[in-house]
Amino acid sequence: MSRFIATSAIRGATSAVEQADTMLQDALKELGPDTPIRFTDTVGGGTVYYLPTIYGLLGSKVETLGDLVPVMEHAKSLVPPVPRENLWLPYLGETLDAGAATLYAFETIEGVRFAKGEQPEKKNGFEFNGPINDAQMRSWGIQMVDGRMPGFAALVGAAKSNEVAVKIVRELQSRGQLIFLCSTSNGRSIVDQLQEEGVDMGYDTFIVPFGSDTISAIYALGFATRAALSFGNIEPGDFRKILLYNKFRCFAFVLALGPVDDLKYAAAAGAINYGFPVFADTVIPNILPTGVTRFEHVVSMPFDDIEGKDDLEKAERLVQRCVELRGIKIKIAKVPIPVAYGPAFEGEVVRRADLAVEFGGKGGMCFEWLRMKDLDEIEDGKIEVIGPDMDSFEEGSKHPLAILVDVAGRKMQKDFEPVLERQIHHMTNGAEGISHQGQRDITWIRMHKNAIAKGFTLRHLGDILHACMHNDFGAIVDKVQVTLYSDPAKVEELIEEARAVYKERNARMAGLTDEAVDTYYSCTLCQSFAPNHVCVINPERVGLCGAYSWLDCRASFEINPNGPNQPVPKGKVIDETLGEWEGVNNFVYEHSNKNIERFTVYSLMDAPMTTCGCCECVMAIIPEANGVMIVSRDDYGMTPSGMTFTTLMATVGGGLQTPGMMGHGKIYITSKKFIPVEGGIKRIVWLSQNLKEELAEELKEACEREGVPDLIDKMADGSTVTTVDELLPFLEEKGHPALTMDPIM
Repeated sequence: MSRFIATSAIRGATSAVEQADTMLQDALKELGPDTPIRFTDTVGGGTVYYLPTIYGLLGSKVETLGDLVPVMEHAKSLVPPVPRENLWLPYLGETLDAGAATLYAFETIEGVRFAKGEQPEKKNGFEFNGPINDAQMRSWGIQMVDGRMPGFAALVGAAKSNEVAVKIVRELQSRGQLIFLCSTSNGRSIVDQLQEEGVDMGYDTFIVPFGSDTISAIYALGFATRAALSFGNIEPGDFRKILLYNKFRCFAFVLALGPVDDLKYAAAAGAINYGFPVFADTVIPNILPTGVTRFEHVVSMPFDDIEGKDDLEKAERLVQRCVELRGIKIKIAKVPIPVAYGPAFEGEVVRRADLAVEFGGKGGMCFEWLRMKDLDEIEDGKIEVIGPDMDSFEEGSKHPLAILVDVAGRKMQKDFEPVLERQIHHMTNGAEGISHQGQRDITWIRMHKNAIAKGFTLRHLGDILHACMHNDFGAIVDKVQVTLYSDPAKVEELIEEARAVYKERNARMAGLTDEAVDTYYSCTLCQSFAPNHVCVINPERVGLCGAYSWLDCRASFEINPNGPNQPVPKGKVIDETLGEWEGVNNFVYEHSNKNIERFTVYSLMDAPMTTCGCCECVMAIIPEANGVMIVSRDDYGMTPSGMTFTTLMATVGGGLQTPGMMGHGKIYITSKKFIPVEGGIKRIVWLSQNLKEELAEELKEACEREGVPDLIDKMADGSTVTTVDELLPFLEEKGHPALTMDPIM
């Protein structure tokens, strides 16, 4: 670690302890050892925690001046000698001891000042708050415990300008942070700056001015100590538990504004004991390795070096960086859109007569792609619309749309991308008047006239995703940036990049078999549209939507154990050939509102899986051909069944279990476990042309694996066959194997 920080902190601690000892000795002579001490704030509220930092960490009840004598002796024993200039300190131990001594010295000084009637401080007609009273501490402490208030920021010194000071405070307020103010830089305090700009301070605004000097920073640590004692059920004197409680439960940090002197370094060392990192807007040495704090200990972020168009943007990014480095998770209380938002709207259908505009669907192009980025690559809350918006669209018209969501977080993993991406469906459906179906590159979004009349725009889709990603996945997501492309050329360009990523995700499952696991996973995300539907996802079959693999579901459960992807233990084997297990049946029965009693993994004809409205394909038997046809959502033509995809979906969707018909994902067609009971891929007699083209390589490999390398050429498609009458001669001419297989029915 930096010897400069160690030297400065120890030197500052030495000075603080000497000042405290001198003040205490003078007060003992002047007032006597029995002079009472009690912390109170400006409004007269007090605390029953004696001097809280000393009481919490040492277990010592300080009620009189005389009670401070042993405290000061202990503080003196903690201060190490000031290191020689060339001495390298490889660990934080002595610096932390110096920090602890500083806290005891600071609280002793404030105790003496209270005994002398000099606190809470008054300066130039302004009354500083002093320590926070117990009633307010309990109120804020509860909000920290239940997550409404993530933590506090202690601002020390003065900002570059009054405007920057206000911007920093407003940015912290917008993130739900409690704000404590103290100290000066070059004779100026951030309290002075806020006063001059007319900013209200006090308990009501969550901005608490402790005092004009660095010593008053002790009130912030006292607040943290009392919170641990009250809400952590920790006994006074158990300093280790108090410090750990604050490290993991109180997401606080110190932001030093302006030059950092020895006393501020010493105070910073005291804060680090609590697991609170220290940030500075000036050049100071960094201590980046983690340990005492959860992440970095000391981080220098020189204000003029921060990227930004002006000082206010730099101030915003300074706060954002502090929030990131402390690991603070932002909760957005209300989704900022002009229509109502909530689960009541998730099953809403926007009908043609009410349609203002739609994206994707039949003949359209709409996709969504969530990407993991590094923290410094994206800007949280940045939402851009590139291309025309609602005011340019004719009523009832269809347009292309690309939704790119970039997320970053310390705990984010590449494997989580498809999990979060699939949640876009659930998140957007919560908006009144907005209907979302599908996923990946088969997304279909419809907007109601009433929603547009209330002012809903494409940007508001970004607002929804930004708020919900933070609220639902704050454990892994620290920053969310959304870009919506409605420019047709750009959408067409990006969709190919997205499809390459989808393909790569599908390939991750290669080699993982159903037999290798004893647990499958469920997905009930589509139950807002299909209340009885339960998707059971095994390693060799993706979800019906094509977006969730078994690995994705496992990652989803890791992220959100109470979410839509739950483990489904296979349990006792009922029929290994059919793929029927007791545990799977029990799960499906309970989660389908007790509508589905049996479910088989490997059969189309015997108790197949239910179908929702988001499936990529529908499979149906063609009895006359002794085989099955598969039509893609992207295929809008007629099929040999006499029904289009839309009609088939109306027949099989909604959570129905229909022997002989079933929804599924595209890539399932190439699985070794593709309807093996009915004969697998050799049963496919008709396949949408777009699927032949899109899955050409995978289909070729699957056909070779099954010993029929030319099977693709023997399958009809919409370019050659659209009726059963046309199908049979085609199959006979090609010599399709389905014609000689055992009857499918």
